[in-house]
Amino acid sequence: MSHLQPSELSILLVEPSDTQRKIICQRLEQEGIKLIQTATNLAEAMQIINRHQPDLVASAMHYADGTALELLQQIKSSAHFSDIQFMLVSSECRREQLEQYRQSGVVAILPKPFSAEHLGKAINATIDLLSHDELDLTHFDVQDLRVLVVDDSKMARNIIKRTITNLGLRLITEAEDGQQAIELMQQQMFDLVITDYNMPSVDGLALTQFIRNNSQQSHVPILMVSSEANETHLNNVSQAGVNALCDKPFEPNVVKQILYQLLEE
Repeated sequence: MSHLQPSELSILLVEPSDTQRKIICQRLEQEGIKLIQTATNLAEAMQIINRHQPDLVASAMHYADGTALELLQQIKSSAHFSDIQFMLVSSECRREQLEQYRQSGVVAILPKPFSAEHLGKAINATIDLLSHDELDLTHFDVQDLRVLVVDDSKMARNIIKRTITNLGLRLITEAEDGQQAIELMQQQMFDLVITDYNMPSVDGLALTQFIRNNSQQSHVPILMVSSEANETHLNNVSQAGVNALCDKPFEPNVVKQILYQLLEE
């Protein structure tokens, strides 16, 4: 699939405020978006999604009949809607409130008000997730690379898998936490590990320490995906031997650049 153009994207904007709806629609149009549907609440949004599936849902956090998280969970729980990407647009800035959205696989979290740069990055990330742009590697056939994806959130694993599948990686094994990852690595070999930081039982730091110090795969590249902002924690994982760090939400273009760096070294 070739890259889409913004004018080809279909977007559903879910926003209860008339004023905010008009402002966001105008900003979308300035980015070249022409196919925009609008809804004011969860029920109306689901009616539109069932009738005409959009490429991207851009949503406020709260509606009269529910929240963006409820809408996101309804979308992500249906295989029929697996191609729909989700973007949160909110003035909420408390990290604990936004964390559940990051873990649920949103393509972007935009502040209110947002800049043209914020919106442009989110639109580009959506296009990347809907397009196939296979990695062209010198030393490997990308379709033969064995990847272990470790995250306690199924939705987060799904968006990671979707992103790397679009880059041509096909041999993907999943682990629900670090302990399961360790068990899998004791049974089979991998060419790349992509792991979350915050996980129950064995977290990303402990998994990295096991791989580097106690496994037969001590040199495997490790990409850590995290919404963690604590500098001490990030320094610890870097010292433990993580090759690269990537923020949540997972930006496909950034991931592509990181994978080139890890696999072409």
